[in-house]
Amino acid sequence: MSNEAEQDWKDIIHRCFRCGYCKFTYDYNDFNCPSYKKYRFETYSTGGRLWLIYGIINGDLQWSENLANVLYACPTCGNCMENCRFDKFNFLLVDMIEAARAEAVKKGFCPEKQKALLARTKNPDMYNPYGEPNSDNEDLKKEYNLPDKAEWVYYIGCTSNYRQKNLRDATIRFLKKANIDFTLIDEHCCCSPIMRTGQISPVQDFMNYNIAQIINAGASKVITSCAGCYRTLKKDWLKFGAEYDFEVYHTIELVNKLLDEEKIKIKSEYNKTITYHDPCHLGRHMGVYDIPRDVIKRIPGVNFVEMERNRENAWCCGAGGGVKIGYPEWAVEISGERLEEAKETGATILSSVCPFCRTNLSDANDKYNMGFEVLDLIEILDQLEIEAME
Repeated sequence: MSNEAEQDWKDIIHRCFRCGYCKFTYDYNDFNCPSYKKYRFETYSTGGRLWLIYGIINGDLQWSENLANVLYACPTCGNCMENCRFDKFNFLLVDMIEAARAEAVKKGFCPEKQKALLARTKNPDMYNPYGEPNSDNEDLKKEYNLPDKAEWVYYIGCTSNYRQKNLRDATIRFLKKANIDFTLIDEHCCCSPIMRTGQISPVQDFMNYNIAQIINAGASKVITSCAGCYRTLKKDWLKFGAEYDFEVYHTIELVNKLLDEEKIKIKSEYNKTITYHDPCHLGRHMGVYDIPRDVIKRIPGVNFVEMERNRENAWCCGAGGGVKIGYPEWAVEISGERLEEAKETGATILSSVCPFCRTNLSDANDKYNMGFEVLDLIEILDQLEIEAME
């Protein structure tokens, strides 16, 4: 970090009043910060982390393993941004934590478990954080009879491609039903996991590679079913100097657009009670709250019920920010609290629009025997009769 950048961050951090709003949601009379609720120590709140960062920049504190662990014990859910009353910098809170993590990496203090994300992603046999052999998606293209060039590219994302394959396949089937002209590319990780953990050295190369693949496919639009990929392609790549002229959509935005334009019609009923979990990267990070709810309400037969904490104050699933790999048991604990809240609604279906959320909520559902059917919204749509209109 340059001296100029350090001074900028230092000036911003010094304005933090340590008022406590970043860790408490007064509308719901409860802690909104998963980290503070777990550790109950001021340093584990966002305000506490800012002053920790200030101490590092000021030279009052030295890097250590314990200090780095405080920075990494945060799912970067962004609820602190919603509740911080100082609008001159509240939108930068997660950025500051991620910037501090990047400094931790430079100083050699990235926790060991999170280091695996970078090692796997950079491995030329993998190019993904799960350590799976890289798929160039050619087999999928053949299976679904997809062209080499198309108007749309479906950017699958690593979690859907290597862990939540049913979500991936449901998305492909929906796009086929809706008569969308799309293809797949030999995609490498969008770099969201390594960005969140401060391991940013390969981001430029990965970003440029993926952009070139999209351009080579002749696409003017990109769609992804992953909230993390959506934020990364649409927001973070621009921070790293990306230049592209294609549009980026989340799957649910396209579904809603097709319904609005009467290009598709849902012809069957789904007579179940659904509650919806807002993914942090789609909701607080990108401001998409209404669209998933609008789609759910347009499914015939659905009884839609809200959890008490929703939209900007939705409780995090616990999987983001490197917490799932770094603190797996705690990640499931965070989801467990969300499931308890979902139980109070009487819903039998817990839905979201993020493969990371689907994974962690499913893990908690299994661990605590909650009895939900945890489904991505596109998986629900895949169960229904969808007719493409002329």
